[in-house]
Amino acid sequence: MALRKTIDKILERILMTIMAIMVVNVLWQVFTRYIMGNPSSFTDELARYLMIWIGVLGAAYVSGKRLHVSIDFLPSKFNAVTQKKLAQVVNFIIIVFSIGAMVIGGGRLVYVSFILGQQSPALQIPLAVVYFALPISGILIVFYKISDILNK
Repeated sequence: MALRKTIDKILERILMTIMAIMVVNVLWQVFTRYIMGNPSSFTDELARYLMIWIGVLGAAYVSGKRLHVSIDFLPSKFNAVTQKKLAQVVNFIIIVFSIGAMVIGGGRLVYVSFILGQQSPALQIPLAVVYFALPISGILIVFYKISDILNK
């Protein structure tokens, strides 16, 4: 549990930092567009990429905090033992999805975009950097769900 708390704190700080950068970026965009009359060329793209990182890493964070949206109609109909078994099955399904779609699929996306040398139009950064949020988030979700299974 100490490792989980450490990862939670690191992820919290990363998410707060990304959000702060995004706020400053959008404020700069509004300032340059409406006050200076000459909109900044990179701010729209940077906001989009930061939003991707916030969304995907935020999903891993809420998964680790067990705050993700869920429908508890079916589990509430069962007794406590069956609810725990159902939670384990759901955690296993989440692990399979995260490994398949986010870690493997996201890893392939990062690899292909890196090999092809794809760059963002305005920032000229490799798109692999943007897509790297997927496998990182997938690994974090797998870690959290394995931790949930082992600690129940």
